[in-house]
Amino acid sequence: MKHDTLVELYDVARLIRTRFDRWARTYGMTRAQGVILARLSRRPGMTQNEMAAQCEVEPITVGRLVDRLAEAGGAAREACDDKRAVVLVLTKAGTKVAERLLEGRRRSLARALVGIGAADRKVLERLVPQMLNNLV
Repeated sequence: MKHDTLVELYDVARLIRTRFDRWARTYGMTRAQGVILARLSRRPGMTQNEMAAQCEVEPITVGRLVDRLAEAGGAAREACDDKRAVVLVLTKAGTKVAERLLEGRRRSLARALVGIGAADRKVLERLVPQMLNNLV
């Protein structure tokens, strides 16, 4: 049977999302909340609008997600130079969860790459970002 690369890429992404959903539930979060934590760990201090653009959702959606994260002690809003905006930051507890998240991501990637040699991994690391840039 002939491979359909796009379908297989979709399936890989779906399985990664499914694993992430399970992981997030162990911390009482949704995948969307976990994504907010992950993005804040890589780029703290984003505004709600910047986060919404990164997540491709409306700012009000990010607001609700951050409200829930704040109630759980994982994220907070802080004042910034622009009096009309606030920035989103991880709390100490949120940072710990984000660190576990990153470790889980490393394990998922390692599992996905079992049986793939170092040279092919390097090719993948070069090709996937290029594919992404081509589509943006």
